[in-house]
Amino acid sequence: MSLFRNIVFTAVIAGLLSGLLLTVMQSFSTVPLILQAEVFENAGGEAGHSHSHDVAPAAGAAAPADHHHEEEAWAPADGFERFIYTAAANALSAIGFGLVLVAASEALGGFKGWRGGLMFGIAGFLAVSLAPGLGLPPELPGMPAAELGPRQIWWVSTAVCTAVALGLLAYTRSAVFAALAIVLLVAPHLIGAPLPPSHETAVPLELHARFVNAVYATNLVFWALLGAACGILRARFRAGEEASAGSAVKLVSR
Repeated sequence: MSLFRNIVFTAVIAGLLSGLLLTVMQSFSTVPLILQAEVFENAGGEAGHSHSHDVAPAAGAAAPADHHHEEEAWAPADGFERFIYTAAANALSAIGFGLVLVAASEALGGFKGWRGGLMFGIAGFLAVSLAPGLGLPPELPGMPAAELGPRQIWWVSTAVCTAVALGLLAYTRSAVFAALAIVLLVAPHLIGAPLPPSHETAVPLELHARFVNAVYATNLVFWALLGAACGILRARFRAGEEASAGSAVKLVSR
C-alpha cells in the first residue's frame, strides 16, 4: 500500500508543479496568440454570415436560422478566470501523465534519480507532443480540422506506437526489435493523419507558425520538469520505503 501511495504522491506533487509552470508559460506565449486568432475567427465568422443567406448549409452543419438563435457556449472570461481554469486543467493532465511516467518507470526498473526521470520526461514529450504533432500540428481558433473521432484515433495510435518504439530502442539490444521500433515510428505517418476537406482559414500562416513553435517549446519544458520532478520525488520516497523495510526486517529478526 505504501508503494501505491508514494507513486500517487509523486505524480500529484510533480503534476501540480509542472502544471502550474506550464500555465504561467502559456500565459506569456500561447494565450496571446490564441486571443489574436480569435479576432480573425470572429471577423471571418461575421463575413461568412453576410454571404451565407443564399447558400445551402453543408452536410452536418446547422442551418443559418438555427445558428442565429443558438446561444453561445460558456467560456471562462479573459484574465484571472481563464488562468484558474487553465491551471486546473493543466494540473489534472500533468498528474495523469505523471502517473503514467511513474508506473512505466516502475515496470522498467525505476527512474534512478532525476536524470532517469528527465529521460522519461523527454520520451513523453516525443510520444505525446512531437510525434502526433507532425501529422496534427497544434491548431488555433478559426482553423479547419478533420472530424474529431478519426483525429483522436490517429493521435492515440501515434502516441502509443511512438512510446513502444522508444521503449524498444532504449531497453532492448536486438536488431529485430530495433527494426520493429523503426516500423512503429514510421507507420502512423505513412498512413497519414485525417485531413480537413479544406485548408482555407482567416488565421495568418505566420501566426500559426509562432503558435506551433510556442506549443512545442512550452511542452518540452513541461515534460522535462515533470519527468525530473518525478525522478527526484520517487527517489526520496523509495529511500523511505527501503528504510521502513529495513526496520521491519530488524524487528522480525529479533
